[in-house]
Amino acid sequence: MKVTTEKDEKVGNMIFASIYPLYWNRLEKNGRTKEEFHQVLEWFTGYDENQLQALIDEKVTFRTFFENAKIHPNAHMIKGVVCGYRIEEIEDEFVVYKECRRMEKLIDELAKGRKMEKILREEK
Repeated sequence: MKVTTEKDEKVGNMIFASIYPLYWNRLEKNGRTKEEFHQVLEWFTGYDENQLQALIDEKVTFRTFFENAKIHPNAHMIKGVVCGYRIEEIEDEFVVYKECRRMEKLIDELAKGRKMEKILREEK
């Protein structure tokens, strides 16, 4: 599938605080801990637990969330399909959409029981 400017805008304007509980509910149902969830988010975005809570309280958009994040240098290693979109084929101009799909891929892997060492990608 192809990402459009409209799709990128729609995701960029979504409120992180409205999606965060959906991610957490999925992980909790699959037996993962909040510590694991936050470890993955911190690896990917650089936000610690207090910063995440502040962003939730401020009701920031995904655009603001990703613009202020310190995306991990190994984020380019996150590959695969999420919601019908192959991450590595999303054009670089759609930064917010691409980062959102990368984060969702990490959450999917965590929910499916993948080992943390595999989720937190390291260069070989």
